[in-house]
Amino acid sequence: MEHVKKAYGDFVAVLDFTLRVRDGEFVVLVGPSGCGKTTTLRMVAGLEDATDGEIRIDGRVVNDVPPKDRDIAMVFQSYALYPHMSVFDNMAFSLKLRRFPATGEDGGTVMRRMGREEIDKRVRNAAKLLGIEDQLSKKPAQLSGGQRQRVALGRAIVRNPKVFLFDEPLSNLDAKLRVAMRAELAKLHQVLKSTMIYVTHDQAEAMTLGDRVVVMDKGIIQQVDEPQALYDHPRNQFVAGFIGSPAMNFLDAHVAVRGSGVYMDLGAVRLRIPDDLASKVRPLDGASVVFGIRPEDLYDRLFAQAMRPESAFPAKVDVKEPMGSDLFLYLRTGDLTVHARMNPATKVEVDGTLDVYVDMGKMHLFDRESGEAIV
Repeated sequence: MEHVKKAYGDFVAVLDFTLRVRDGEFVVLVGPSGCGKTTTLRMVAGLEDATDGEIRIDGRVVNDVPPKDRDIAMVFQSYALYPHMSVFDNMAFSLKLRRFPATGEDGGTVMRRMGREEIDKRVRNAAKLLGIEDQLSKKPAQLSGGQRQRVALGRAIVRNPKVFLFDEPLSNLDAKLRVAMRAELAKLHQVLKSTMIYVTHDQAEAMTLGDRVVVMDKGIIQQVDEPQALYDHPRNQFVAGFIGSPAMNFLDAHVAVRGSGVYMDLGAVRLRIPDDLASKVRPLDGASVVFGIRPEDLYDRLFAQAMRPESAFPAKVDVKEPMGSDLFLYLRTGDLTVHARMNPATKVEVDGTLDVYVDMGKMHLFDRESGEAIV
């Protein structure tokens, strides 16, 4: 996709979208509702016309090619199964309709329908891959949500398309089944080695499934990168806040140089910046910035290891949320409120106090006006 734009009158849903998806790559589009991710997917599918720009699949410009001739398969959030057909017929339906180029009796190319044996073979192979071989004779109403989603996946797989498109396919499943299906999709990509573009608002799906993740907001690409790089090196404050759960803490701060030390002055708290980062921050002495720190980079004294006391502050516990594997705390010091994700062995009660140690080596700084990352 090169400089693709989609406008509805004066409203621009997607602006200057440029992305090259490599053959066999799993790319995830993620962002909040209304960011343009589904519109982008629908333009690739041909369900929406691009207002401007160029879309190519396997080197061929497809802007004016109808959806049925783009050699894509799309899996929808709503499954979109035919209720009166069996699972087998739902999966076979598109194959029965399609015509394929074949060699005619005179040696020329003719368009023919796929034979019954080939259709049967493709459907049964896809059903085996998805573990629904024993469901082929049932109707969709007799299936669970997870099984229906597998049928929708199977219907796409049998076509063996150049590109698979997924529009929030797991949104209708419960949390436990969503995690299981996420793993199934990852294994499916490893087996098929097909090109896949996946749309979701769930950053956990994006981080676990994508070879690369495209973070969008207000119709604009904010960052394209591998999942870990998005987490470690967000390009701006939006990406930093969107990727990670719980979300990153953002606090207004000033850079303060005091002798040989460089500090983050948060008003009620002053935190020393490690020497390896201090040289990058020192030129910003006196500047107003946004200080970002992830909840998992805040520690109780017991788990702080070798962190300096200059990177700690006392805080009162406003809310305590035991999560089993983690302990979520809402902490307050002065007029500052931060969210911490700590070891569940941390001993603290609501309205109690504890010394919070900040891993300043993991801090992020953002420009207060533009939101762009500084450190």
